[in-house]
Amino acid sequence: MHEHTVRATTTSGVVEGFTRNGVNRWRSIPYARPPVGALRFRAPQPPQPWRGVRYCHGFANCAPQQRRYTMLGVGKYQPMGEDCLTLNVVTPQWTGAAPDHEPVPVLFFIHGGGYIMGSSATPIYDGAALARRGCVYVSVNYRLGALGCLDLSSLSTPDIPIDSNLFLRDLLMALNWVRDNIAAFGGDPGNVTIFGESAGAHAVATLLAVPDAKNLFAQAISESPASGMVSTPETAAEIAGKFAALVGAGRDDGAETVMRARPRDLVDALDSMLERSLDDMTGAFAVGPTIGDDVLPDDPIVAMRDGKAHPVPLIVGTNADEGKLFTRFLKLLPTTEHAIERLLAGAEPEARERITAAYPGYPRADACVQLGGDFAFGTAAWQIAEAHGTHAPTYVYRYDYAPRTLHWSGLGATHATELLAVFDIYRTRLGAALTAAIDHRSALKVSNHLQTRWHNFSRTGVPSADWPRYTHPERPVLVFDRHTRVEYDPHPHRRTAWQGFSLAAR
Repeated sequence: MHEHTVRATTTSGVVEGFTRNGVNRWRSIPYARPPVGALRFRAPQPPQPWRGVRYCHGFANCAPQQRRYTMLGVGKYQPMGEDCLTLNVVTPQWTGAAPDHEPVPVLFFIHGGGYIMGSSATPIYDGAALARRGCVYVSVNYRLGALGCLDLSSLSTPDIPIDSNLFLRDLLMALNWVRDNIAAFGGDPGNVTIFGESAGAHAVATLLAVPDAKNLFAQAISESPASGMVSTPETAAEIAGKFAALVGAGRDDGAETVMRARPRDLVDALDSMLERSLDDMTGAFAVGPTIGDDVLPDDPIVAMRDGKAHPVPLIVGTNADEGKLFTRFLKLLPTTEHAIERLLAGAEPEARERITAAYPGYPRADACVQLGGDFAFGTAAWQIAEAHGTHAPTYVYRYDYAPRTLHWSGLGATHATELLAVFDIYRTRLGAALTAAIDHRSALKVSNHLQTRWHNFSRTGVPSADWPRYTHPERPVLVFDRHTRVEYDPHPHRRTAWQGFSLAAR
């Protein structure tokens, strides 16, 4: 395998990566100082410059989380640690070295994982296939769980200050790094597209409402954004108090206790708290952004509706069978009659009636799974499309494609399966196994349709001539499947049934 090294000069120092399979790669470049010691729970600081050459050939730490989520291969796990604020860059082989090339668009990927798990080193997020099409691909780590996505700022004391929305501050720092450094890798700092899936898609939608993110990106793609993950300061303070008690704090030493706690204990305490809140179905999800500070003054949907969000072109969508993944793994969604009845217990009787009536056959299992998927993801995509679409070009999709192996396994086009097309996994050995020969051609065709549109969008802000903007009353939705097509307002009853329903409002 032919491999040689490549170097780029950043504002902090020289980084060395390597070339393989037609792309240049740099792994785990620090974009901030390690948030350890006194910097735990604080806004990220710029990285300290280094002398000489920093070797960026391998992946360093991912953010602390349950070890089972850090698997990179059979028996192979990524190391974890609080020193995790790094990003990876993949470029076509011809950028950076040759000054005669025009700068290419930048695709900046934010991984998902419910704000409690995940890593930019996960093999599926490799990004080489996207880079080969002519972009610079950046994937980023951010602080997860209690160390980054749980707002503990209400525990602050004059001696132990704790900042809010740490993961959003991390992402802002990483986007500033891209603005200042990506030209050295052949990327165009004036044309960055942020994209993400699940919690990453939620972070993308949230960044649209972050005032300090102005001019840091030109387009946004939100794949299956999650609902109910924004907290008010009051809810966040209540959750922070419960969390500190779980870690062993008394009434007045919350800040000190969380500052001293081992990362592992913070991860375990958050896990047990999330399990309890799922049993209670109470209020907002404990992790995610909090509104009302300097980073995120308003609820993102409200900011979009009021025209205060960044008016950049946006792609947003969901998958046909979002909920099915959660009947097997990560049982985080209400996909059974028992869970749904608890979810709707606090709603007005008319609202409960309207919601369940939108899923014919309820409480049959398939209707429950569809309802759970819409509750978690469909509602967010619909709200974002309706709110952002009145102020900026917005394109809505639904991803229906699944090879027969996924249908046979009962998963179908479930949550995250569009990533197989986005990252060109169907061209790899894993993809060949998933398509079992019979679906290989259709899988490559769908992958090509989706990647071409993502790539066009990153270049021009328009995905394709055959994909109309989301406008009222037509509400066109591009459906990715064996036959990609446009449908108009495909599920009006499901879309309107949830209007006015909010977990947090209960």
